[in-house]
Amino acid sequence: MTGVWVFNNGVYRLESSPRRKALVYLPSGELVSSYSSLEHILRGLGWERYYEGDPDLYQFHKHTSIDLISLPRDFSKFCSVHMYDIVVKNPNVFHVRDM
Repeated sequence: MTGVWVFNNGVYRLESSPRRKALVYLPSGELVSSYSSLEHILRGLGWERYYEGDPDLYQFHKHTSIDLISLPRDFSKFCSVHMYDIVVKNPNVFHVRDM
């Protein structure tokens, strides 16, 4: 069985076609659709590219914290886990929405 288990009104059910997720930049309502747009936004928030890590990852860090955002090089593999990592490290700036 493939899909997503959804809990609603006290009942679990399996949704066969999971909803796609999208990362939204809240100040402008912009959907993040590429790493170039994400990098532009993150730079404005004080994040910098981190080049010393794994070459298979696209990474960002802040000098003011120990946080590191690690993303797959291929944007097609950018999934909700990566989106929520960005949301947690940038509170009130990003949001993950169902599409």
